[in-house]
Amino acid sequence: MEVSQVKQLKDLEKELAQYKKIVAELTLQNVVLKDVIEKKL
Repeated sequence: MEVSQVKQLKDLEKELAQYKKIVAELTLQNVVLKDVIEKKL
């Protein structure tokens, strides 16, 4: 693997970690909102 490929891989891994964090946060929000809606009904 060349140096540029290693850098690109590390950048992609960092980006993937950010996306995973976003998905986790949105999933939590979704669960909380569903819970609130169920309690109101």
